[in-house]
Amino acid sequence: MVNELHRNGFKAIWMIDPGIKLEKGYFVYDSGSEKDVWVKKADGTPFTGNVWPGPCVFPDFTQAKTRLWWCNLVKEFTSNGVDGIWNDMNEPAVFKVATKTMPETNIHKGDTELGGYQNHSHYHNVYGTLMARSTNGGMKLADENRRPFVLTRAGFIGGQRYAATWTGDNLSTWEHLHMSVSMVLQLGLSGQPLSGPDIGGFVGNATPKLFGKWLGIGAMFPFCRGHSEMGTIDHEPWSFGEECEEVCRLALMRRYRLIPHIYTLFYKAHTVGTPIAVPTFFADSKDPSLRKVENSFLLGPVLIHSSTVPDKGSHQLPLVLPKGIWLRFDFNDSHPDLPTLYLQGGSIIPVGPPLQHVGEANLTDDLSLIIALDDHGKAEGVIFEDDGDGYEFTREGYLLTYYVAELQSSVVTVKISRTEGSWRRPKRRLHVQLLLGEGAKLDAWGTDGEVVQIIVPSESDVSHLISTNKEQYRARIESAKCIPGVEEISGQKGIDISRTPIVLKSGDWILEVVPWIGGRMISMMHFPSGTQWLHNRVEVSGYEEYSGTEYLSAGCSEEYTVLERDPQQGGEEEALKLEGDIGGGLVIERQISIKKDNPRVLHIDSSILARQLGAGSGGFSRLVCLRVHPRFSLLHPSQSFISFVSIDGNKREVWPDSGELFLEGDLRPKGEWMLVDRSLCLGLVNRFNVNEVSKCHIYWGSGTVSMELWSEQRPVSKESPLGISHEYEVKEIP
Repeated sequence: MVNELHRNGFKAIWMIDPGIKLEKGYFVYDSGSEKDVWVKKADGTPFTGNVWPGPCVFPDFTQAKTRLWWCNLVKEFTSNGVDGIWNDMNEPAVFKVATKTMPETNIHKGDTELGGYQNHSHYHNVYGTLMARSTNGGMKLADENRRPFVLTRAGFIGGQRYAATWTGDNLSTWEHLHMSVSMVLQLGLSGQPLSGPDIGGFVGNATPKLFGKWLGIGAMFPFCRGHSEMGTIDHEPWSFGEECEEVCRLALMRRYRLIPHIYTLFYKAHTVGTPIAVPTFFADSKDPSLRKVENSFLLGPVLIHSSTVPDKGSHQLPLVLPKGIWLRFDFNDSHPDLPTLYLQGGSIIPVGPPLQHVGEANLTDDLSLIIALDDHGKAEGVIFEDDGDGYEFTREGYLLTYYVAELQSSVVTVKISRTEGSWRRPKRRLHVQLLLGEGAKLDAWGTDGEVVQIIVPSESDVSHLISTNKEQYRARIESAKCIPGVEEISGQKGIDISRTPIVLKSGDWILEVVPWIGGRMISMMHFPSGTQWLHNRVEVSGYEEYSGTEYLSAGCSEEYTVLERDPQQGGEEEALKLEGDIGGGLVIERQISIKKDNPRVLHIDSSILARQLGAGSGGFSRLVCLRVHPRFSLLHPSQSFISFVSIDGNKREVWPDSGELFLEGDLRPKGEWMLVDRSLCLGLVNRFNVNEVSKCHIYWGSGTVSMELWSEQRPVSKESPLGISHEYEVKEIP
């Protein structure tokens, strides 16, 4: 597989997490145990925490012997054709605990220069960086003539020496697209120049418009990568229709054209520490208005003006430019769903030819220079070139070329002012493009290393060129095929999150329900306290119901039909009745109601019903289980717990550090359990018929808890449905 990837120009980046499966006979676990490299509990035994493989132990990267052990493992691993390593989950993340990481009381036997023997609270923030450092060292051991590529989720100051960073598990929302710009900029200001988000969002399903616009902006970030979690729709450019695919193609081609400029910015970041992407106010630090600009940023002298809203392109948004000359330019790729590019007056940037991957690039390829003159008719710029890998650049094995341009007597002269490095200049053509304004430009061809001149026409001719190009740009923008809203795409795979939820508002409750995605409830607002109990987004979480014991089984994502809608207008209750087809002749029917005579209580009655069973079924369906799955937010996780009296008469409190818990038989709550928030002095009571519930399931997440009710598992017939009736009420807790 790796060889096939390499033949097609791909790099293979492999993921390695810190959690090592606790399994005797697994050589990594055995060798680590032999060398005593694991993080210890306070009692001196290895700490065990659950991650993807199940029970795991964790390397203590604060020790030199552990880092050397890890380096040697990475060295051997790299021999499989690995081009880079992705260190994920390295906060370190641990499942089934409220803190989502290991206990602060764990022990690290750190090196003296790092702080020595300390508990985990001392070393937690540097754990990810120390892991990345060890991975980086292992790749250098494998091949000292290649630059390691390491990507890390967790890091600390100084971590940029070892790894790139991405911004973590973001959401497929417009808000997180907007946030990704400032996050990349702030990471750059914090010393991490190589960063970027999961383009399109990691959690949830992107719409075509969201994905296309995000890639348009993300292609201008230092680190450009799309990524999404399991269970989402496909997040590839071709998954969202031809309009989105075309926008993504233009965005990626734009990035490849700008690679010579971006690579030069990386060289500057390496040598002088300048961030690659910086806030717009860097162009004029004395202008306070620029500090409020959130939809543009700079790549050197290139300003990226972007739109992070669904209904407007960047050309329709207010443009705030720093003082001086800023000239719009493109690669004949201007599009309403792409950012608009501007070059600062006095600047020259190098650009290359369109590529499918950087492996296609050759030093003899045509080199283009885009020039924007300043008020004095001058401009300057630089390009750094080397092998693209290895360390010859540290021994002057590179070519750093400074270009200047100057206007004199209607002639712009472009030449090299000075060079650095031992490389000889490759023989190649030089294409010089002089920006005039509104995207208009003059160009000339020559040989790189020789003087190239552009004759500037009369002022009236220049004015005509500018006005003509302005009109052509307007026509191109107006005629472009914009990415449609998701509801306009016929047969589009994905979830429509553009419709308006149904609102139920009565008594103590304000509810929102989305019938088109599993009939799920996405808002459960307690009006008197102003508390939102549900952890929700339209496309994931909230209150769901399944038809099987498996997570996300049928019932959670199907489109439900509204059977009855009874707004409270002098009637008895505010109610909504829905039905979802779960296949095999079965439906889930759910009624949500807030009764007028008891407005403090929210009632939910759900059933799996047999509508049309097959002739050979004997009147019975497949095995089903009604699984009620609400996920609640914890506003104060350390002050939240679940309280109940079990059927056997014991009073219990279940706290977040208990992880996942199943309650069956006499351990089940006796028809009632309560989520308590001691900081709010409130409790969310959930009452149910214990004869309908065979087990209760508690799962503590990161700032969330699921309190599930499971029916028995059995076939249903028309005469024997499965049902659970339950209710919620908020109470004050003394």
